[in-house]
Amino acid sequence: MPDRIVAIGLLNARDLERLGSGFSRAFAVDESPCFDELLIAIDIADGQMRETADQAPAHLPHAAQRCKA
Repeated sequence: MPDRIVAIGLLNARDLERLGSGFSRAFAVDESPCFDELLIAIDIADGQMRETADQAPAHLPHAAQRCKA
């Protein structure tokens, strides 16, 4: 069975250098006119998720916990 993806990150060249040769899979992202809008959309979605989690009753699990397989 293939390894399950557990994280996706946006790293710069210095970050990859610090991670060293143990970090074997990195995919370059071309900077396009829409890339900044993608980052803004991710920030907005993250903020909305956090607001929703803060407003949820304490007995309900956080969205990230509900999605765990």
